[in-house]
Amino acid sequence: MLSLLFILLDRWLAPAPAADRVGWLTRTTYAHRGLHGGGAPENAPSAFALAVERGLGIECDVQRTSDGQAVVFHDWELDRLTGASGPVIDRSAAQLQTLALAGGSEGDTIPGLRRVLELVAGRVPLLIEIKSKRQMHVVPLCLAVRRMLEGYRGPVAVMSFDPRVSRWFDRHSSHVVRGLVMTEDGRSTLLARVRRHLALWHARPDFLAYDVRDLPSRFAAAQRRRGLPLLTWTVRSPELAERAHDHADAAIAEGAGLAPSIAFSPSFARSSPSPSQSQGQPEPA
Repeated sequence: MLSLLFILLDRWLAPAPAADRVGWLTRTTYAHRGLHGGGAPENAPSAFALAVERGLGIECDVQRTSDGQAVVFHDWELDRLTGASGPVIDRSAAQLQTLALAGGSEGDTIPGLRRVLELVAGRVPLLIEIKSKRQMHVVPLCLAVRRMLEGYRGPVAVMSFDPRVSRWFDRHSSHVVRGLVMTEDGRSTLLARVRRHLALWHARPDFLAYDVRDLPSRFAAAQRRRGLPLLTWTVRSPELAERAHDHADAAIAEGAGLAPSIAFSPSFARSSPSPSQSQGQPEPA
């Protein structure tokens, strides 16, 4: 009885998207933070250029600067990936974009989102994970990302662990495809199940990006059956790549998890949407 109630509420409160809006999401494998390694740091321009060269989709992380801009960087602190230290949000975009990424080549500085969009230029699909914390206001970064996406011609989606991000794009920029990133963290209680549905209903996402360690998942499978594409992260081994193949529609992968995709990944350009279907322009996370 409870399962039936969840099914009905899912359909009502988080309806599935139209297939032609999200079909492009499932046509490629995504390089997690770009195709990094071997002299190309994660979330670096060189890692994104390599992914484009191989015909792989790209997943990247964005967070807010002190002056309200969006820069592409994963960690909250600068210490691990640069020669600087301290929180990203304490510096301006101009200051951050002068910082070299550790282990990178010349030009591998922290990129602003605009630089990444110009580099990708619609040639491969792009997933933008918007970083958030519970105590943070999400609106300033959502606005910064939306401004950068204005006029972008190419398949792009935003996503976040924070349901407020997807909800904001649903309300204020509904043409942008939006996703909810989820992990079950081994929690299988009724309360955990209810919380997953509450997050889904609040986010109203077009797709899910699910922790590969949780697959197969009854919750994820149910959303996939009713029309939400299911992406999965982070695929780091051939074994996890096989799990992703069996239980999801596309993998967000790195290292050994990318090997099968690199071997025979077709150029996305041969199956990409027409300009009228591009997701970064008005017409759709």
